[in-house]
Amino acid sequence: QVQLVESGGGLVQAGGSLRLSCAASGRTFSRYNIAWFRQAPGKEREFVTAISWIGSTVYSADSVKGRFTISKDNAKNTAYLQMNNLKPEDTAVYYCAASLIGLGENSIDYNNWGQGTQVTVSS
Repeated sequence: QVQLVESGGGLVQAGGSLRLSCAASGRTFSRYNIAWFRQAPGKEREFVTAISWIGSTVYSADSVKGRFTISKDNAKNTAYLQMNNLKPEDTAVYYCAASLIGLGENSIDYNNWGQGTQVTVSS
């Protein structure tokens, strides 16, 4: 198991940028695939983007392609989500998730979750 803590959320105007961090405990972080999901009020949790444990494979939702970039620094036990050109519809709680096996858009494939960080984009 790995414990995950997200940070970096906040309030930003449309068109702005934020970088979320996902700090992990444990010495096996490098073996984990990492994903970001988000959940807006009254909506189901949705997949944002994911990266393989070695960083060679990335999947992203169509809604964030070209705007959001996921990365993983195994030396720092931290994953990141760089979000550019933010839109009001990006407003949500963002969750970091990790899995030794699963990689993709299905939340059930991830068995390690952070507590979430709020991102609010004003118009």
